[in-house]
Amino acid sequence: MKKIFLTLFALATMGELLSQLIAMPALHLVTKPALLLLLLGYYYFTVREQNNTPSFMVILALIFSWGGDVLLMKQGELFFMLGLISFLIAHVFYIFVFRQFRNDDETSSLQGLQRIRFAFPIILYGSGLVVVLYSTLGDMTVPVLIYAAVLTLMVLNALFRFGRTSSASFAYAFGGAILFMISDSLLAVNKFLDPITLSGFWIMLTYIAAQFFIVTGLLKDSKAAG
Repeated sequence: MKKIFLTLFALATMGELLSQLIAMPALHLVTKPALLLLLLGYYYFTVREQNNTPSFMVILALIFSWGGDVLLMKQGELFFMLGLISFLIAHVFYIFVFRQFRNDDETSSLQGLQRIRFAFPIILYGSGLVVVLYSTLGDMTVPVLIYAAVLTLMVLNALFRFGRTSSASFAYAFGGAILFMISDSLLAVNKFLDPITLSGFWIMLTYIAAQFFIVTGLLKDSKAAG
C-alpha cells in the first residue's frame, strides 16, 4: 500500500505544480486537497508495514496541514486567517513530534555556544522577515507575529534533534523544516509585500518538498513506531 500512496502522491505533486505553471484551476481543485491525505496514507502504511504503531502527533500535524491547504484555497481574509490557524496548530504538533522523535542521549547533541551559534541564523531570519513585513501587515500584525514565532520554534526543534537521531533522519527533517519556513516566507512576501513571479509554483514546490522531507526524516528515526 505504501508504494501506491507514494506513487499517487508523486502524481498529485506533478499535477499541482503543473496547475500552478499553466493555470489549470480544475486540476488544482483535485490535486491540492489530495496531497497531504496521500502523504498521510504513505506515512501510515509505511509504519504499519514495519509492524509499528503510527505516531498520533504526526497524523495530527498532517491533518491540520491538510486543513490549512483546503482553507487557503478559499478567497477572503477569513479563510486566510483560518488557514493560518490550522497551519499554526500543525507547527505546534510538529514541535511535539520533533521532541518525540529523538533519543535521550545528549552526548553528541548541540551544546552551549554551539547551540546558540546554529540557532541564531534561524531566529535572525524569522525575526528579520517580520521586520520587513511589519508595516504592511495591518490587522494581521499580531496573528503573523504569533505564527512567525511558532514557525521559528518548530525549525529550532528540528535543529535540536542533531546528534539525537540518525544523520539521515536529522538531515531530512531539518531540511524539510527549513523548506517549510521558506515556503511560508514566499507566501507572506507575495501576500503582504510584493507579488512574486510564479508565486504559486514556488510556494507549493517548497511546501510539498518540506512535508515530504519531514515525513521521510521521521520514518528514518529509530522511534518511528511513535
